[in-house]
Amino acid sequence: MNSHCTTGGWVLGNVIDGTQAEYVRIPHATNSLYKLPGNIDLAEMVVFSDAFPTGMECGTLNADIQPGSSVAIVGAGPVGLAAMLTAKLYTPHPLVIIDKEVKRLQHAKKLGADKVINVAEPDAMEQLDSVVDGKGFDCVIEAVGTPTTFDLCQKLVAPGGSLANIGVHGQKATLDLDKLWDHNISIKTRLVDTVTIPTLLRLFQAGQFQSSLLTHRYAFSDILKAYQAFQTTSKDGILKVGIDF
Repeated sequence: MNSHCTTGGWVLGNVIDGTQAEYVRIPHATNSLYKLPGNIDLAEMVVFSDAFPTGMECGTLNADIQPGSSVAIVGAGPVGLAAMLTAKLYTPHPLVIIDKEVKRLQHAKKLGADKVINVAEPDAMEQLDSVVDGKGFDCVIEAVGTPTTFDLCQKLVAPGGSLANIGVHGQKATLDLDKLWDHNISIKTRLVDTVTIPTLLRLFQAGQFQSSLLTHRYAFSDILKAYQAFQTTSKDGILKVGIDF
């Protein structure tokens, strides 16, 4: 668990500020830096610093997705969509994305979700039940980090299923053991270790991830505009914002 090393762990963006500079000193680089092949677009690699390894390690792998598994992902932000794209490597069916922002759901559909459901619609639960005949989903991934979305995930997971939490929770969430104690489910949490980056790079080179999550790019001179745009990401359909130095 690189992310929990006592002399390393989660450093950049946590105990040391981020890396928006021409040159950056990287502590513990042996376990955190990866050399990129020369034939890869550097701009596309923005999502490999966090979104894709987080989506795969904390979402897809922790959810134990198998061929034919029914999968529900709550949250269609960059990490949720990265979880969806890596989940597709295991040929689940159906693969459902749940969110309340229309533009993000449209993006999820474009990227290959079997079905998207707007949780803000009055009959959202009925729609979800109809997808799996009321039996629940084999694998559920929480990619938001709120009590409401975690509660929804508990309602969606099938007996014998798994619930993988990606979301960063800033407040307490309730675990409904009175309803789940006999359901034989597993709930897993994790902080990304980025150990899947070499695998993800090979998959990217092989053409497994054709569509970009980098939706907006700005010159360094317009960095303030980029920050302003980032404040309205979900409403404006922004996924990842890139800064060109």
